[in-house]
Amino acid sequence: MTEHIRRALLDAKKALDDLIGDEKKLQVIAGAADMMTEALRNKGRIFSCGNGGSMCDAMHLAEELSGRFRKDRPALAATAISDPSHMSCVANDYGYDQVFSRYVQAHGRAGDVLVAISTSGASPSVIVAATAAASLGMRVVALTGKPGSLLEGKADLCICAPGGPFADRTQELHIKIIHILIEQIERNLYPEIYADCQARSSMNA
Repeated sequence: MTEHIRRALLDAKKALDDLIGDEKKLQVIAGAADMMTEALRNKGRIFSCGNGGSMCDAMHLAEELSGRFRKDRPALAATAISDPSHMSCVANDYGYDQVFSRYVQAHGRAGDVLVAISTSGASPSVIVAATAAASLGMRVVALTGKPGSLLEGKADLCICAPGGPFADRTQELHIKIIHILIEQIERNLYPEIYADCQARSSMNA
């Protein structure tokens, strides 16, 4: 039993090590944080979407931005597309593929950013949402797990997590990437809340 547990943890560690060692992917993450920062600085909004576990990640991103991450700071404009009344209405009237795009068409504006999450990069509803966002002049950040996906081709920036063949490893990396994006946005917009962390680092150097 414990051997299976150890193997799962080692698999997760390898996926994380692969991400840490990929300088190009780290630069893409930094670029995505800057893109989202620019949108918020210019009074734009962050929208996020995904299915299943990826919807949970989309919701997590939005609530940490509009609510609180590590320390108090002004609320940031972020919404996950997850309203069940909207989704059931659109799915019933237009088909499930339109559940996210219809929301983007209603609320998105040029200068906003859509964070589109799909471990496979092939989810039709997420791809259609990315297409709708681009048509409005929004920027699109994709979080995927497979290189060369359809969603990657629709995104301004694509963070493809090296999670291997299973979605759970990719999702584990996605939540780490999401936390990093939030921290970088806070550091860009409100550096003062990290001042004491920098001071402690200097003292320990």
